[in-house]
Amino acid sequence: MLGIAAAVLFFIAFLINAAHIATNDVLSSTNFMLIGLAALALHVAGIGSARPARGWGRRR
Repeated sequence: MLGIAAAVLFFIAFLINAAHIATNDVLSSTNFMLIGLAALALHVAGIGSARPARGWGRRR
């Protein structure tokens, strides 16, 4: 789920940068890219994934 959110944030950052939209400091394309990178890092770390981590489920 966080991987999809990162992709959406990267796309928004691309649109802001490509269209040369004048935004304030909070909604700049750099901030969207940094938030996207943070979401991507959390996704790669396994946080927010759909499947549970090993060792946390029931043993058979």
